[in-house]
Amino acid sequence: MEPAVRQTRSHLMQLFERHGYHPRFKLGQNFLIDINIIEFVVRSGELTSNDVVLEVGAGTAGMTTFLAEQAGHVVSVEIDRNMFQLASEAIAPYSNVTLLNVDALKGKNHLNPAVLEEVERQLAVSPERRLKLVANLPYSVATPVIANLIATELPWTRMVVTIQYELGLRMQALPASEDYGALSVWLQSQCQVEILKKVGPTVFWPRPKVDSAIVQLLPDETASAHILNRPFFHDYIRRVFNYRRKLLRGVICGMYRDQLEKSQIDSLLAELGLLETVRAEELDVAQHIQLGNRLFQMLQHVSLDDAAADELTLE
Repeated sequence: MEPAVRQTRSHLMQLFERHGYHPRFKLGQNFLIDINIIEFVVRSGELTSNDVVLEVGAGTAGMTTFLAEQAGHVVSVEIDRNMFQLASEAIAPYSNVTLLNVDALKGKNHLNPAVLEEVERQLAVSPERRLKLVANLPYSVATPVIANLIATELPWTRMVVTIQYELGLRMQALPASEDYGALSVWLQSQCQVEILKKVGPTVFWPRPKVDSAIVQLLPDETASAHILNRPFFHDYIRRVFNYRRKLLRGVICGMYRDQLEKSQIDSLLAELGLLETVRAEELDVAQHIQLGNRLFQMLQHVSLDDAAADELTLE
């Protein structure tokens, strides 16, 4: 098999001119043209023949072919039909690539079922197969793709992605900092997050107006084991950080006003040693896990009490 085509700036410009295409800024189409960066991303993925790679934002398949040369299978997603056609031509020599012309997301909070089904189908080929996300992620979908993949039960073992540098800072932000938010807590509660490299606009065509980062995420099973119910914790984190600067007591009272009394919330905060004046942005990850777990337990107890009361009524 011939080596992958080096998709440099001049190559892409000629390719687009020949087909009459133009990059679509709305879709975050900034193509990696620095071969050293592409190779760094792929190398950082530590790919083997047991890996199923999910790539979101195939573009013209500039990275896809590199992934295909090392992974067991690549599931690559491209929403733009024009890019899908160009990518299809580039991956033609590779039998271990599935290219999907769909949106990677189903709404903001879920991955597209078609993508999940194909990933699961490839993972089922062998019990040894594991999932990795390796991609030059479009800025507009980077956060939901990463957050929603972590929310699944898929056996992912590594993510290496290029994203906006500011997003990378948010991912590893500490409490009480400007960048600390729901994403910081959600990722750090289950992952080890590391910025591997900061890259400037010149490694892309067209050039974005901001810096980017190559970020690695590794699953932290020790940390995630402390979360009693991940769907509940995910919902809790999103909701409390919608009002990050408001007093946490009032926010939680409003969130669960139909299930819990204010006195119960006060007792809970006291139990955890949290002041009534504390805000969501001031709690560290471990404190949010502890608070989320206790709220989950309390709500479960309320549900059981309601169920028992319903049974008495029926009798």
